[in-house]
Amino acid sequence: MVVQNSADAGDSRVGVQLEPFLHQVGGHLSVMKYDEDTVCKPLISQEQRFYESLPPAMKRFTPQYKGTITVHLLKDSLGHLSLVANPLNENREPFKVSTESAAVAIWQTLQQTTSGSGGAHPLSQWQHSQLAHSLKESQATALLRSEFHLSTHVSSLVEDPDGNQAQDERKSFNPWGLHCHKAHLSRLCTEYPENKRHRFLLLENVVSQYKYPCILDLKMGTRQHGDDASEEKKARHMTKCAQSTSACLGMRICGMQVYQIDKKHFLCKDKYYGRKLKVEGFRQALYQFLHNGTRLRTELLEPIQRQLRALLSVIRSQSSYRFYSSSLLIIYDGQELMERTLGGQHPQEALQTAHSNSPGGLAKVDIRMIDFAHTTYKGSWNEHTTYDGPDPGYIFGLENLIQILQDIQEKK
Repeated sequence: MVVQNSADAGDSRVGVQLEPFLHQVGGHLSVMKYDEDTVCKPLISQEQRFYESLPPAMKRFTPQYKGTITVHLLKDSLGHLSLVANPLNENREPFKVSTESAAVAIWQTLQQTTSGSGGAHPLSQWQHSQLAHSLKESQATALLRSEFHLSTHVSSLVEDPDGNQAQDERKSFNPWGLHCHKAHLSRLCTEYPENKRHRFLLLENVVSQYKYPCILDLKMGTRQHGDDASEEKKARHMTKCAQSTSACLGMRICGMQVYQIDKKHFLCKDKYYGRKLKVEGFRQALYQFLHNGTRLRTELLEPIQRQLRALLSVIRSQSSYRFYSSSLLIIYDGQELMERTLGGQHPQEALQTAHSNSPGGLAKVDIRMIDFAHTTYKGSWNEHTTYDGPDPGYIFGLENLIQILQDIQEKK
């Protein structure tokens, strides 16, 4: 959405209203959508410097870094809060973002519906057909047509590790992004003046080419605290690692969404679910991530493993790097290839035809490392300790992940 920038007297610039990124599955900082191909997040100097000095071998496994932007808080006449970014263009022409945005409609309605809710974090569940339809409708019509069902906590929207269904999981997007966005706006309102300028990183939207992006966010390594962590924070993170699969597997689930084609919605899990899992629960969750509600996506197993082995080779070559508290995303499209290209054929015929037409494999998958606020390496800014050799915790996690995928493949 293009808005007038009225923060400075006489400033006639227009800005881009940032939208909540509906496919954020983990993390605590709010990720925002700038345009279809670009997301942004609050700038942390250590992460910015990492992207600016990124080893060439790692570029294929990280989002493309696109620079930084200035962002400020804006309150409209109805009291709705939003974040507005200054446009990048030298000629001050705005980058057009549709005012018929489903994300903005969802967020504004959520604000209206939950005002005065006493600080809880209500989240919406919106059927996919309504979400898709709203992209073609005006914002007002979409809001009138949509049916919102509000829940009080993110954790109530997911299954517990014992498999007990807490509530109906039918929702069209992962609620975690809205939870982070609400918390971020709340912090900005209480901690900074309204005209305060904030810097955000601009990064590639790595799921922009997927119709139904299935995403697994894995917190990698056996250690999560940075070198600059306080003793209290260090102890807290060490406890989380010791009590989760981080210690025994070198990774834990930080968030997940997987498209269920039989029910036409995303099944979502959050970091609290991931922390409770033991080794067997982690294996089952990984299996569930690769299952679309009707079958296991076996065609994904080989390309995912191939990319993980390539990443493992790169990590082994990066001496002194420690990727503390970083995440690894595994991404694939919930819309199957034969569904995209061969609609009317018999499923077996379609599968064979798709395979012959796609020498690189049946499914496009992607592996990306994200979140480098606590990454350290020789010569990095604010370097506290210089480490020798590659990151052993990250390598341990990758090796275990590859092995678990191999086990799933052998038992399929």
